[in-house]
Parts: sequence; structure tokens; C-alpha cells
Amino acid sequence: QVQLVESGGGLVQPGGSLTLSCRAPRAIFSVFRDYAISWYRQAPGKQRELVAAIDDASTTNYADSVKGRFSIWRNNSRKTVWLQMNSLESEDTAIYYCNTMQNGVDSWGQGTQVTVSS
Repeated sequence: QVQLVESGGGLVQPGGSLTLSCRAPRAIFSVFRDYAISWYRQAPGKQRELVAAIDDASTTNYADSVKGRFSIWRNNSRKTVWLQMNSLESEDTAIYYCNTMQNGVDSWGQGTQVTVSS
């Protein structure tokens, strides 16, 4: 299993921005660069949903609800993937998790809370 550590959540007003990070502190650089990493979120009473993903070639994919507002990128030497979130809305309030699937094993971070409220 891959250890993933998220950070960067917090309370922000509608229209504001946050940047989340997902690190794999114990991963070997030459292995991390082959990881596809995804960001998911789960709001209270709702199912976990995919927000954004980036593969080993830095090809990105976004949920329709965040296209044009969120951006995902990676720095393999830092073994980190970031999620920049702009124009935040109350509907973006959720716990955000990063995820990777390696050798059939699903690994999740502990999550970071994002609350969008005035």
C-alpha cells in the first residue's frame, strides 16, 4: 500500500481559492513518477466522487462540475500532486482524498476538509 498524505484544506469564502497537496513520502521517486493519482471528495450524506486525476504522462481529467475552476499537476521529484481550486462554491464543501491504485491495491490518504462558507 502507498502512504498518501493530504494537506491544504481549510475554511474559505465563496469565490475563494485553496491549493491541496498530496504527498507520497515513502515512495521511491522512480516509482512515484509512474503513479496515476486521483483526487476524490465526499460531502456529508453523499457518495465519494472523482474530482480530478493525473496520470504518469501528466494527462489530466476533471469532473464536469470542476472543469475550468480546478487544476491538477504534479512534481515527481517532490513526490507530490497538487489540486488548485478556484472560484470555490458551497457545493465544493467536502473531505478531499487523494488516491492511487498500484498492483491492485487501492491506497487512500486520510483526507483534508474543505469548507466553503461565508
